[in-house]
Amino acid sequence: MCAVAGAVVLSACSQTAQEPTADIARVKELRSSFGPEFTVTDIGPAAIDPKVLGQQGTPAGMTFEPAECAELAEQKMIPEGAKGNMAATTAEGEGNRFIVIAVETSEAAQVKPPAENCRKVGFAGGGLRGLVEEVEAPPIEEVTTFGTHRVVQTTLNGQQRTGELYNYLAVFGNYLVIVTANPLVEPGKPVAKVDTERARALLVEAVQAVRD
Repeated sequence: MCAVAGAVVLSACSQTAQEPTADIARVKELRSSFGPEFTVTDIGPAAIDPKVLGQQGTPAGMTFEPAECAELAEQKMIPEGAKGNMAATTAEGEGNRFIVIAVETSEAAQVKPPAENCRKVGFAGGGLRGLVEEVEAPPIEEVTTFGTHRVVQTTLNGQQRTGELYNYLAVFGNYLVIVTANPLVEPGKPVAKVDTERARALLVEAVQAVRD
């Protein structure tokens, strides 16, 4: 499983209303939405994997534009010190990889949207440059959603490589649902366009499955 990148900042917050209950294991129900052209695997439920949900930073020495907007490029998926469990379904096919992750944390979380001037942030340094930008996420009733698109270009031995990742997040109480989508690099094949409509639909379907 690849690490989730470009997600919104999450921070602990108090909850006065009764928190929703859900079952993160039900995220596996989404495997039935993928046809035989996809290779589908499931993980968990298991303890939160920091490699997947930890800070999504950039290498040291990066400069950011706007300079005050580095926070969008250096994210934490869960509140500091929070513990919990996660389950995930990964599907690869038609030139795309989709990862759907459901997380239950020990602390409630809230979306911290970027400032108006920080909705698109560029970064560069050390043979690497890229950007993180906010993208539209599907609205879900009584759920906060957020989307980002990250593009990274690296230069090695005179060769330039470009990678991109779309990330869609839904937050409700102590639960998070995350969908990432990125193109597969397959020998002898052109890089496919990321199917963002499917990724957005997966977020809605995953939230519905987990909450039902």
